[in-house]
Amino acid sequence: MAYQDFNMEHQWLPFTPNRSFKKDPRVFVAADGMHFTTHDGRQVIDGISSLWCVGAGHNRKPINEAIKRQLDTLDYATAFQASNDQAFKAAEMIAGMAPGDLNKVLFCNSGSEAADTSLKLALAYHRARGEGHRNVFIGREKGYHGVGFGGMSVGGIPANRKAFGAALLPRVDHLRFIHDPVNHAYINGVEPEWSEDLAAELENRILPLHDPSNVAAVIVEPVSGSAGWYLPPKGYLKRLREICDKHGILLIFDEVITGFGRMGSNFGADYYGVVPDMLNFAKCVTNGVIPLGGVICSDRIYDAMMNANASSPDHAVEFFHGYTYSGHPVACAAAIATLDLFKQDQLFERAGQMGKVLGDAMHSGLKGLPNVIGIRSLGLAGAVELSSVAGAPGKRAYDIFMDCFHHGVLVRPAADNIVICPPYIVEKEHIERIVNVLADSIRKNA
Repeated sequence: MAYQDFNMEHQWLPFTPNRSFKKDPRVFVAADGMHFTTHDGRQVIDGISSLWCVGAGHNRKPINEAIKRQLDTLDYATAFQASNDQAFKAAEMIAGMAPGDLNKVLFCNSGSEAADTSLKLALAYHRARGEGHRNVFIGREKGYHGVGFGGMSVGGIPANRKAFGAALLPRVDHLRFIHDPVNHAYINGVEPEWSEDLAAELENRILPLHDPSNVAAVIVEPVSGSAGWYLPPKGYLKRLREICDKHGILLIFDEVITGFGRMGSNFGADYYGVVPDMLNFAKCVTNGVIPLGGVICSDRIYDAMMNANASSPDHAVEFFHGYTYSGHPVACAAAIATLDLFKQDQLFERAGQMGKVLGDAMHSGLKGLPNVIGIRSLGLAGAVELSSVAGAPGKRAYDIFMDCFHHGVLVRPAADNIVICPPYIVEKEHIERIVNVLADSIRKNA
């Protein structure tokens, strides 16, 4: 099937240079295991889990069959004033995997909605406790929390702030970025150790500026994924936890990328040994097959919301928030089957094992190549950082992404980084193929 068979005049592709795409379309028509089939019949290795989503690989029969059964049983049911059996079961499974007292699940449809849900819940929680003046949020430079106005506000992606800054939340501040390009340019499977306490500015500068009593929550990704897989300093997340506890501030982990196995553990919270007050998830929870996201919150937050409304009439809603497709029965059936498959095939453990293979391959195969100025790997993900083309930031990574695609490998350009984050079923030969194609392309685009 030639691409001319597709009428491309009507779809506006997201986060894509659409003019360039139409000159050189990349259209997938099938997928299985580690590979896509393109519109012109070529096989392409999925080196990015289709945007961090497809942890178990493509076309997994147990997930497909669960979806088909659910469609034949209950296709959709409202989540307002009612629910469905699959949503309760999925919530129980997810809460059972979460650390500490994170036992309550609010479903939505995406990571963006999860971010906005957690921010709204933080405001509602403090208001329920009689501290409605807590309405300042702290994010981090280059943090990514989706494309809702709340998530963009606490996020630190310059392009979002440039385009939509006039409509972002006003009472937001940001921690400094977590990367040292001089001392920690190359990191393979370890936590970078800094000589300074990078979290100290939260207590020494940001909180005094706003007064801690006005701050509702701090929200961070355990690993800065969308920016290019930047790793936090050793002890950094524990320090954030300590500071938040000291001042009564909620700590939110955005685990849309690090959740469900990418770090070789259930969540990044488990990997780093830190329990947040809320944990946002999406992507791998359904293996990317059907949209599903959510927020796992602590019993303390839920109880405070319920207790604050204890004297209200029985018909009063405790948290005025939700979505038409919250806890969609088909999406929850997909999540149940996905989580069962992860456990049955021990894919989280496998991700941890193959992460070492990926890290070693990237550092041995890419370090020292032209324009490579850093390599970071931890869990089953890694990024190679490239020097910018003068006056055209991001062009080198984009050109390399395009070249890799034409040679049968899908990687992800993120600013001046190329990110690799394959499905957990990846084999050593897949990793070698991905790294070799990437190395050749880096040389070609020197």
